Amino acid sequence: MTFKKMLAAFCGMALTFAASTSVAQSFANGADVGWVSQQESAGYSFYNSSGVKTDPFVLLKNLNINAIRLRVWAKPGWNDGADVLYKAKRAAAQGQRIMIDFHYSDSWADPGQQTKPAAWANHSLAQLNTDVYTHTRDTLNYLKSNGINVEWVQVGNEINSGMLWPEGKTTSFANLAGLINSGYNASKSVYPNAKVILHLANGYDNAVFRWFFDGVKGAGAKWDVIGMSHYPPPADWTNYNNKISINMKDMVARYAKPVMVTEVGMDWTQAATSKAMVADLLTKTKALGSNGLGVFYWEPQAYPGWQNYTFGALDGSGKFTIALDPF
Repeated sequence: MTFKKMLAAFCGMALTFAASTSVAQSFANGADVGWVSQQESAGYSFYNSSGVKTDPFVLLKNLNINAIRLRVWAKPGWNDGADVLYKAKRAAAQGQRIMIDFHYSDSWADPGQQTKPAAWANHSLAQLNTDVYTHTRDTLNYLKSNGINVEWVQVGNEINSGMLWPEGKTTSFANLAGLINSGYNASKSVYPNAKVILHLANGYDNAVFRWFFDGVKGAGAKWDVIGMSHYPPPADWTNYNNKISINMKDMVARYAKPVMVTEVGMDWTQAATSKAMVADLLTKTKALGSNGLGVFYWEPQAYPGWQNYTFGALDGSGKFTIALDPF
């Protein structure tokens, strides 16, 4: 082999390595830790494998968690702008990338409840569009002005049945698309390069995803990424992982948009099963290449039974279980 051929071959290998490294670095190994400040305020602490009290963001970084998801509620208190900024600064200090998840509610928003913030309760549809735009823009501006870079913005949380009921229910995709676009446009006005996510529950349910995204697309909604929640039953996780894999591939093909699992979890007592499930889910998501953007474990730092939640990845002594090892 001539020197030139050797050099060309070496350069080719270097470019291939650089490309694969870039994909690996861009993949989001994520955790949603919205509860962390509230837990700490209640006196909870977190510990490394040796039992040494440690900042939970450091513990997660050491487990290769490179992205953090934080929810926003509209009323003052937990998950308001100040609380989100506090957590975002801690994540940024560890070099972790940030997703902001707007619920457009004073509390939890999911397929069974999408209650308007009390301050917006009597507003018309036109005013609700302004509310969404202003709330999204102002929250993101507050984060940006305090030095936070936001990489992803979720417009609504698990909006299978719409958001801001009743005006934004899926009984009117036109209304819903307008509200989505208010959030989309506000996000881009502050962070032009941020990716806007539309997020549904039950990532295994391809029929629901097709129905929803066909509906909002037909009504002119804008989005950059399709987000999914995934909480498979321990006894049948392989079947559910296969279903979400099929759905992810279909979403990419059908809408030409990348996908992301923005929530995943399993009961903390099933740590070994959860580890196997997450490892397989990571493999299936990464198999999509640049169209598989990441996987986020939901509230892994939740102590068993905290707020009646048992799907974290922490044992009773405040140490992370093996469920997070695949990251």
